[in-house]
Amino acid sequence: MSALDWLNSEAFTAFGQHIIWSDMLGNTIGLFALALGWLRSVWTWPAQLLSGLVLIAANVSVQQAGSVGKQLIVVAVAVWGWQQWTRGRRQAQDGSLAVRFATWRERGYLLGAAALGTLAVGGLFTVFPSLSWSPWADAYIFAGTLVAMVAQARGMVEFWFAWLLVDLVGVPLNFHSGLAFSGLIYIVYGALVLWGMRDWWLRTRTPALEGATA
Repeated sequence: MSALDWLNSEAFTAFGQHIIWSDMLGNTIGLFALALGWLRSVWTWPAQLLSGLVLIAANVSVQQAGSVGKQLIVVAVAVWGWQQWTRGRRQAQDGSLAVRFATWRERGYLLGAAALGTLAVGGLFTVFPSLSWSPWADAYIFAGTLVAMVAQARGMVEFWFAWLLVDLVGVPLNFHSGLAFSGLIYIVYGALVLWGMRDWWLRTRTPALEGATA
């Protein structure tokens, strides 16, 4: 049995749902990555990179092209984000990383990128329906993930909001696709996102915030 075959084999069954190894391992690593992001630890990026690599196998198994693209984005942006946060920490005297709210112009760019990305990718999946059985949901997740990770790499609080919006579509889509563990863990992600959002939000209100921006 190859490594890919093992990753996409069944780990166990719970409540009538078949849980595969790649789905379980990739999302568990992703959960730790999100927690590390909350703590502003640079290790969030290698964890996200590893999670993305494992989840590519899970999404290939259920023919979710948009989510495969999402994980490829996770891998690529994780490398860039790792570099950004490492550089930001080196610039800070105490080695910490500052967080901030995006400017209105930056928010406009993020929203515009999400909208245009969804339209472009959704249009592609519509023209080539074999790429995805749920083209617009897949396209939304693809574009939303890219926007969220770019905002995270820049230390913007808005990245938490972007993840919440991705989860609103990602949870039902994963359950419907047969990736039950992804659906369940995304619910846990939602709670962690809310706590992380609160923590980063409070840090932006500290008058003398230490650290350097990414």
